[in-house]
Amino acid sequence: MLSKKTQYALQALSYMVEHEVDNSPILIADIATHKNIPLKFLENILLELKKAGFLDSKKGKHGGYFFATTPNKIKLSGIFRTIEGPIALLPCVSLNFYEKCSDCNEKKCGINKVMAEVRDSTLAILDKRTVADLAYKKQK
Repeated sequence: MLSKKTQYALQALSYMVEHEVDNSPILIADIATHKNIPLKFLENILLELKKAGFLDSKKGKHGGYFFATTPNKIKLSGIFRTIEGPIALLPCVSLNFYEKCSDCNEKKCGINKVMAEVRDSTLAILDKRTVADLAYKKQK
């Protein structure tokens, strides 16, 4: 299950994609109001995404957050790893956060094999999708 933090990050990014104009900064307060996200929580999330290199910010009168690169180049897998941590459900099948289970022999563990499949399927989707895919598109 996705944490509230990840849900808010995805909601904020979708708002930014939908309201992006010439990569102009978007006010945190606008995102928080329109997506009903607590302002302080959103500030921390956007700062984390900035530190990871997905967003940039501008201070001052016309300041706010904007994409550091085009949204169609930002993979959702990167966002998930930044906010949520490992994509894998078990540490013994994680590609970037691997940790051996203390009570398990991975070569003979059926759970390990199934969770590796789950990781691969999830990762295939999240690597294929980008932040641009989060935008709401009205049906014609």
